[in-house]
Amino acid sequence: MEIPPKSPDGSEKSPQSKELLTSNTASTLCISSRSESVWTSASRSKWDIYHKPVIVVSVGAAVFLFGMVITSLSCIQIKNKNVYKMCGPAFLSLGLMLLVCGLVWIPIIRKKQKQRQKSQFLQSLKSFFFNR
Repeated sequence: MEIPPKSPDGSEKSPQSKELLTSNTASTLCISSRSESVWTSASRSKWDIYHKPVIVVSVGAAVFLFGMVITSLSCIQIKNKNVYKMCGPAFLSLGLMLLVCGLVWIPIIRKKQKQRQKSQFLQSLKSFFFNR
């Protein structure tokens, strides 16, 4: 890491340190936060909440069905039988893994939503009683 040159009397600060002193870190942290925070209280639609697990479940089901087709081709097809026997179970297991992960993700999101609603309700009760 390169150290900026210091002035002889030590009174001048480097431009980097001036930036650090003048930046507002609290607002930067709130803006760059990836998780949903207390600052954003706008209600979201069901699709906004559940779109990721629904996509994972859909992709998992598609890959699982593709694996079933390839595995069944290993029973019917004579040419390239070894390739179908190797790839079929791989797609089956990958699809099943994605399907199960998506199906487990949905109840976790529901539980978090309930906890968030309880937390917001308790916060509003607290502010109602203590701000009088």
